[in-house]
Amino acid sequence: MAKPIVFILAALVLTSALATAAEGQPGGPETVVVHNGSVTLRALLWRPSGRGPFPAVLLNHGSGRSREELERLGPYERQADVLGPVFARHGYVFLYLFRRGVGLSADQGANSVDLMNSELAAHGQDARNTLQLQLLENRDLSDALSGLAFLRALPEVDSRNIVAIGDSFGGSLTLLLAEREPALRAVVVSSGAGYSWVRSPQLRARLLTAVARTAAPVFFIHAANDYSVAPGKALDARLRQLGKPHRLKIYPPIGHTAEEGHALLYIGVTRWERDVFAFLDEYMKQ
Repeated sequence: MAKPIVFILAALVLTSALATAAEGQPGGPETVVVHNGSVTLRALLWRPSGRGPFPAVLLNHGSGRSREELERLGPYERQADVLGPVFARHGYVFLYLFRRGVGLSADQGANSVDLMNSELAAHGQDARNTLQLQLLENRDLSDALSGLAFLRALPEVDSRNIVAIGDSFGGSLTLLLAEREPALRAVVVSSGAGYSWVRSPQLRARLLTAVARTAAPVFFIHAANDYSVAPGKALDARLRQLGKPHRLKIYPPIGHTAEEGHALLYIGVTRWERDVFAFLDEYMKQ
C-alpha cells in the first residue's frame, strides 16, 4: 500500500490503444490511451532518441493517493516525470500506466488505496488484506496486462525485450505479472510489499508462490528505512533456494522516515540507477 511521503516529490496506434497529442517539449512524454475492455486508461510514454527497435519498461506504480494525500503531496504524475527521462536516457521506451482511479486515469473508478482504506475502516485488517489480494490478482493485474500489450504492439519496441518494474503495491503487482508472463526479460521490485508484508499473511504466501513460478530474473531493492525490508529478503531467499536468477540490495536510509525510505524508487534515483541498469544490461543482452 502506498503511504504518504512527507514532502512533494520533485518533478522534474497501435492496435487497441490510441495515441493522443504529444505533451510538453520535444523529448518529453506523450499521453497515450490504453484500452482494457470498457475501461479507458491513460499513460505517459517516453521514447529514447534514435530509430530502435528499443527495449521497453512497464512501470507499475503504487496503490494511489487519498484525497488528503493529493492535496498535500500534489499530482501523482510527478512520479512519472522523475522516472521517464531516466529510462529514456538509458535507451528504453518507458510506459507509466495510470491504473484505475490514479492520476490521468482518475475518472475510471476508485483507486486501490481508497478501496482498501474503506474496507479497513468498515471491516478491519483481515478484510482489507483480502481485498488487497483480490485487487492485485484481478482488477489491477488486468490493467497491467493491458499496458504490457500496448508496449508489445508499439513498432519501435523490441517485444522480446520488455521489463516490468514496480514499487510498493505495484511491486507486488509486478511479481504477479511476471508469474503470468514468462516472456518478460527481467523484473525490478522496489519497496515491494514494504508496508503490507507484516500485516498480511495472505500476501506473503501469495508472493512466495509467485516468485517460485517466475521465469525472469528479479532484482529487489529497498532502502534500509523502508517500512520493512523483510519482503525483499524473504523473496530473494526463496529464489536462491530454487536456484533462480535473483539479486537483492538494501541501500542506506534515505530521508528520515519510513515514508521516505519507502519512496526509494522516486527520491533515490542516484542511489539505484547504476545497479539497476547494470542488472538490466546483463539480462537484456542475453
